[in-house]
Amino acid sequence: MAEPITIFHTQFYESPVGRIAILTMDNGQDYKKPNIFGEEAFVSLGKALHRVKAEDGIKGLMLTGKPYVFAAGADLSKAPFIATFAQGHAIAKAGHDAMKQIMDFDFPTLAAINGVALGGGLEIALYCKYRTVSRSVGMIGFPECFLGLVPGWGGCTLATKLLGPQKALELIIYNALKQNRMIGGKEAFAMGLADRLFDSAEFLDESLNFLLDIVAGKGQVERAPVSCEGLEGLIGKARAFVDSRVHGAAPAPYRALELIRSACTLAPEQGFEEENKALGDLLKTRQCKASLYSFDLVNRHAKKPRGLPEVKPGKIAKVGVIGAGLMASQLAHLFIHRLGVPVVMKDVRQDFLDKGLAYVRAQFEKSAQKGKISPARANYLGGLVTGTLDINDFADCDFVIEAVFEEMGVKKKVFSEVESVIAPEAILATNTSSLSVSQMASELKNPQRVVGFHFFNPVALMPLIEIIKGEKTGEPALATAFDLAKKLKKTGILVKDSPGFLVNRILVKNLCDCISMVDQGASFQEVDDALLGLGLPMAPFELLDMTGLPIALHVNETLNNAFGGERFPLSPNLRKLVEAKEPRIYAQGEGRRVVPEVERLWVKENKRSFRPEEIREIVLTNLAREADLILQEKIVAGTKEIDLAMIMGAGWPFFTGGLTMYLDLTGISAKTLQKVFFGS
Repeated sequence: MAEPITIFHTQFYESPVGRIAILTMDNGQDYKKPNIFGEEAFVSLGKALHRVKAEDGIKGLMLTGKPYVFAAGADLSKAPFIATFAQGHAIAKAGHDAMKQIMDFDFPTLAAINGVALGGGLEIALYCKYRTVSRSVGMIGFPECFLGLVPGWGGCTLATKLLGPQKALELIIYNALKQNRMIGGKEAFAMGLADRLFDSAEFLDESLNFLLDIVAGKGQVERAPVSCEGLEGLIGKARAFVDSRVHGAAPAPYRALELIRSACTLAPEQGFEEENKALGDLLKTRQCKASLYSFDLVNRHAKKPRGLPEVKPGKIAKVGVIGAGLMASQLAHLFIHRLGVPVVMKDVRQDFLDKGLAYVRAQFEKSAQKGKISPARANYLGGLVTGTLDINDFADCDFVIEAVFEEMGVKKKVFSEVESVIAPEAILATNTSSLSVSQMASELKNPQRVVGFHFFNPVALMPLIEIIKGEKTGEPALATAFDLAKKLKKTGILVKDSPGFLVNRILVKNLCDCISMVDQGASFQEVDDALLGLGLPMAPFELLDMTGLPIALHVNETLNNAFGGERFPLSPNLRKLVEAKEPRIYAQGEGRRVVPEVERLWVKENKRSFRPEEIREIVLTNLAREADLILQEKIVAGTKEIDLAMIMGAGWPFFTGGLTMYLDLTGISAKTLQKVFFGS
């Protein structure tokens, strides 16, 4: 489906200081469909600017957007089909040629940033001599490096010349690679992106008056002097940051670094041509194509989950959490934070409860200290959590989730106890990472109410919830689970009740291969370094340390029992570390230095050496086979669910495209399976 075309509507205002041209960007849709720039939009811009040039006596120009939206950048719908440097270069040049006409006017030009301004939307504002921003704007930024591109319509050049390299690096590199962080109107003004900050109620009137004052010679704009002193140090620090995030696997942020560096010395026209060359190179890369695929997954596919029942979800006015450990405490905090409903936590000991309750309340206190909520609000939210040792206090809960020890007998027992006191329509959910939801519900009077609701750690940051349908899970329970995931601002994916479910099955498969190579002679560091070269967010053994060796062993055992030792072998060395109560592979806070006790206990089978390419090939080949089996077993609806889950549940960066897209684009799936995943 074609994107709506953004039109530049032109009006002329006879002001006390002369005629003012007002350009409004509008694609004819509401704020949910932001203005974007494609070929037709640039034609419209050209016509609008031609009209302005043809008018006599123009004293100034104001550019703004439709309600709540300034502009959200380029129409990237055709980007996946770009295959040559010339195609990418032409797209970049078209943007520059259209926008830089604004710079040619000899009268004052003002961008009134009234709403969302991203990518090309922020770039067109930079072509104006002045900018105002509404205090209410919450999304301003350059997401390009997050998407395998660079701000290539003037962003790298003009932002550096306006703000200096340090702030340009923050805006273009650091924010983009910190999970695409956006800034708001107040921060944009403080940074120097805008010359004035106005309240939203009178924003356009205030902006127009500001422009009139400039035309009349009464408006004064003071900007901090731009200095490129210490440039190489700034670039070096930013390069180290980029290395820590993408490990050399994505070219875009490195190219952006060079563009920011060159913007300090090149004239704007020269900088624009360097941006043209950069987009010519980047638009055809697999990282860019994978990033755009990932963006579509997260922003479109995820919002229409496959398998969502067409029944009305139940209302949730009170939540019960079984357990008071770290995971349970994180869940309690999330439910209160997102739903604003009472939460009761139950454990077997008062000291456990006290610790859990203190954790939840401390999170709200931290939010107040950071200015995110008021102290009064923090106190109110902290008061919504209570603790109990009595199962009867769950009686009026609409949704009860267990987060207790990963042992089937324990989980069955707590579910049986809760079922005896809650209402017939209340939902029972399990946060199990690998155990059978069907078996957990098998001895209950109403197994239809049981659903898997699997979060990922840390709960506040990871946006995925695996929603597991047991053999007897009913549609009301599923519908309520999906609705709850949405209200928690998470993405729910329907997963078949199978050992390890989806994400853990893939991660443990990866871990089994990594452990096997260490058993055979590779070092932990060699394996981690080789796989970081793929662009993974965290090295496998660092992830193992974060997850915890006992949990990893438990999931490994579950998968070994279900699928056999050839696919999920059990390492005696891993079991040995767990039995010795050795919690980590690497010494905490010391980089990748292996704990001495691990070195002592880990007995290698031989002294085989592995090249980095060999390590990557072993892991990727086996992941391709496992992903194919996951699809054959219908664990999820298709490849998009696998990729979405790896991005949102395992933190794989956009430029990988998740798992199956990465395997397709790198040729691994064709080589291993004699087919590709795309389209499955």
